[in-house]
Amino acid sequence: MRYAFFITIFLLLQLFSAGTVLSLQWWLAPWFSVMPISIVWIGIFTVTNGLLLLSVKRVFANSYRWISGWMLVMHFMLLTAFFTSLLYGGYWLAMSLVDMPLNESSVMDVGLRMLALAIFAGLFVYALYSAYVPVTRKLSINIDKPLAKPLRIAVASDLHIGRLFGSGAIDRLSRMMTYSEADILLMPGDIMDDNTEAFADYDMQNNLAQLCGNVPYGVYATLGNHDLYGHEQPISHALRDAGVQLLNDEAVCIEHAGQSIWIVGRFDNHKRQRVATTELLAGIDTALPVLLLDHRPSDIVEHSQLPIDLQVSGHTHNGQVFPANFIVSAINRLGYGYEAIGNGHFVVSSGYGFWGIPFRLGSRSEIWLITVSG
Repeated sequence: MRYAFFITIFLLLQLFSAGTVLSLQWWLAPWFSVMPISIVWIGIFTVTNGLLLLSVKRVFANSYRWISGWMLVMHFMLLTAFFTSLLYGGYWLAMSLVDMPLNESSVMDVGLRMLALAIFAGLFVYALYSAYVPVTRKLSINIDKPLAKPLRIAVASDLHIGRLFGSGAIDRLSRMMTYSEADILLMPGDIMDDNTEAFADYDMQNNLAQLCGNVPYGVYATLGNHDLYGHEQPISHALRDAGVQLLNDEAVCIEHAGQSIWIVGRFDNHKRQRVATTELLAGIDTALPVLLLDHRPSDIVEHSQLPIDLQVSGHTHNGQVFPANFIVSAINRLGYGYEAIGNGHFVVSSGYGFWGIPFRLGSRSEIWLITVSG
């Protein structure tokens, strides 16, 4: 499976490189008409495969971000070429319909390329905005169990706390909790970006502790795959020291308006020996409301037949960058959003943070505010 993934990425990078070369040749044509085509081809493919090699060999820390960033640049070049062609095609069609000649002057050539440059820059600005400016998705659900008073649940998955998404993002989340008047905050995995280095270097524990203090019933979390890549213990200690109540294949009962509610948290399935959901549920009273944190949405079909009232998940990022959101939708029963399935309600968030590079296209940084009534 790993080799198949690598081969797929390699082939995609070559395809993106070829498209980037063709786009650059068109864009540079008015000014460098005599430039040898081979220079552009060699340059682009050298950068692509050089960065890929550095990433595979892990020559320096976070080298995957360089190849991810370069792939995004090439992807945006291809999107720019598509949108520019679409606009020019619309212009050509309009001129044909009114039987007017096309403007084929050098001014038109330069104007088209300035338009392409504006589209390219606009994609970056919008993608950066979508990654750093979160929205609140509001949802109200009714469960088939007694609940004396509605419970306001905030969900923030996939924070990926690190150097590019740190104390400022935590403080903003804290303000969002205050504004939303949430009773409880659930964080279903991928809280840290692989390790606690940035968390410790920038002293983010105080920021996270303040967030925990701003939520009446506290912050409950479970670990995702990025929390388990060799740094499980430091990440767990950092979260608990800040006041996060970590549920690793565990369940805890809270009181809400004098009524008990169960919160269950599962390890990500990267943890081979994690406990089965049925085993976790066997140890609690499922006649009471049950909330489940499960990082990946891969077990939704199975969970829909169990006495789980609400499951919150993340992991998919809703693809993060278009068109990956279509792939996420194709390979998951519920890859993003909300759906009532079987016995329960299921929410899969695109995440509050981002993975790798700080860009989103076709997805947004978000939290969910879910009002649960009985």
